[in-house]
Amino acid sequence: MAIDRDTVRHVARLARLALTLEEEQRRAGQLAHVLDYIERLKGVDISGVEPLSFAGDPGEAQAGMRSDEPRPGLPRDKVLREAPEQDGSTFVVPRIIE
Repeated sequence: MAIDRDTVRHVARLARLALTLEEEQRRAGQLAHVLDYIERLKGVDISGVEPLSFAGDPGEAQAGMRSDEPRPGLPRDKVLREAPEQDGSTFVVPRIIE
């Protein structure tokens, strides 16, 4: 699948990336390669494969997981003291959505 530089620029803008002309050309090739691979994967017959919620051996997954029980959190004032900027009750972060 061909990816043009306009598409790369659009994706870069959405990701807030500043790319050079050389990087745009390289990313176009890389994205085209990824999309071609996805098209190849669509052709794989997976009709007899059971879906998994994780990769690996099911027995190992259960052994490595802790029980899901509520635990006390950190005190708000202690956490806020570590923040670069806060207003006394919440973190203050730069606005990213216009």
